[in-house]
Amino acid sequence: MSATTTRSHVDVLIVGAGISGLGAAYYLQTQRPGTSFTILEARGATGGTWDLFRYPGIRSDSDLHTFGYEFKPWRDEDAIASADKILSYLREMVAENGIERHIRFHHKVVGASWCSDTARWTVDIERADTGEPSQLSANWIFCAGGYYRYDEGYTPHFAGRDRFTGPIVHPQHWPADLDYTGKKVVVIGSGATAVTLVPAMARTAARVTMLQRSPTYVMPVPARDTFANAAQKLLGADRGYALARRKNMLKQQLVYQFCQRYPDAARRLIRRANAKRLPAGYPVDEHFNPTYNPWDQRLCAVPDADLFAAISSGSAEVVTDRIATFTETGIRLESGRELEADIIVTATGLNIQLLGGMTLNVDGRPVEPAESIVYKGMMLSGVPNFAYAFGYTNSSWTLKVGLLCEHLCRLLAHMDAHGYDIACAEVDRADMTTRPFLDFDAGYVRRAVDRLPRQGDSAPWQTSMGYHDDVRLLRHDSVVDPHLSFRAAVAQPVGVG
Repeated sequence: MSATTTRSHVDVLIVGAGISGLGAAYYLQTQRPGTSFTILEARGATGGTWDLFRYPGIRSDSDLHTFGYEFKPWRDEDAIASADKILSYLREMVAENGIERHIRFHHKVVGASWCSDTARWTVDIERADTGEPSQLSANWIFCAGGYYRYDEGYTPHFAGRDRFTGPIVHPQHWPADLDYTGKKVVVIGSGATAVTLVPAMARTAARVTMLQRSPTYVMPVPARDTFANAAQKLLGADRGYALARRKNMLKQQLVYQFCQRYPDAARRLIRRANAKRLPAGYPVDEHFNPTYNPWDQRLCAVPDADLFAAISSGSAEVVTDRIATFTETGIRLESGRELEADIIVTATGLNIQLLGGMTLNVDGRPVEPAESIVYKGMMLSGVPNFAYAFGYTNSSWTLKVGLLCEHLCRLLAHMDAHGYDIACAEVDRADMTTRPFLDFDAGYVRRAVDRLPRQGDSAPWQTSMGYHDDVRLLRHDSVVDPHLSFRAAVAQPVGVG
């Protein structure tokens, strides 16, 4: 281990070595070269989501020119990229910047306790592979552990589940040895995971059925961005990437705003795009026309219309119905129809887990996230020196995370310049009107809404989902804010390692 990885105290502790945590490390290393930091990763590899999920066809659901880092061009010709390409990109960035020496693998953060007198977090850690406990102290914590449980996906109760004689698989725990060649497969679900799995499995399975309770908006998109590829060839990797990134950011925002302002028109356009790629006479409204408006939930991107191609070829089908019970040989639906299956895949979603599952304690008081108000989409009211990464739901996740990292670096610089040790967001209005942290109608959000923080009725107590608004707030506006208090520690900490 290097000297960095054996520290017992760091200026900033980053939790999670996925795309957000690795990005935070880069920003700290380049914008705050004197700041010590360590990344704690519960698993044994970098990459987060892109290393965890191993199901067939796993890919991004937004373009890599915006999902990638601003500082590192995406050079592959595929804009909608497979997990292996994303992992290679992330690990190349890690190697180029010497970030791995700062990572402690198999270190799971269990909890953290804040002491205002010393302005420090004491972090309780457990070795994920041995269970051995340890501690580390930090001036700041940056939680980049994602928003869902890594060890457990969401599976609703299915009557008769124990009767089914074949394998039942959740995509979050895909068996490496699962052979579906020539098999009949039923994929339960209609979200991004299901629409990815179905065409990928249909290449070798006997038949794949996507069984959905209700439809989801599915939008065919090109897997390759011809503009971006041409721009990089003509202008070079850096300038071409920057131009493509700006173009795609604008496109994402325009599509979202159009869907929000003109939902009926957006619905018609999406339906037309679907019908164009499906067989003549296909029941589009039954299987691809949701009851909710576009972008009330995230649109599912289908690169090169592969889902529609699989349906058109007859290797896949979509069934919209409700499950009555599992049987020994498949699933009986409420309509009375029986779906034969050798394998059932429950692509039924995620379990939200805020802050990587860690518990927080401030001066002996347990922190209840649901009682907190978000500050600038990156801090919690009443919780000092703690920031978290949560990206956009209506465009590429990483766009926001990069801005949050920049803002944190500017905040640390301000504190150093003025001799402050503590920064804490404080609500000064007891009567503030609040609403859910996420104005998003996805099932995994609805299931967890009562456990999530709230947002307020005006800035800075809101979770912005607009990139240009966040550029102004997080990149250009001052870090000084009347709702963010600064002060020095009462006691001088000892035992810096």
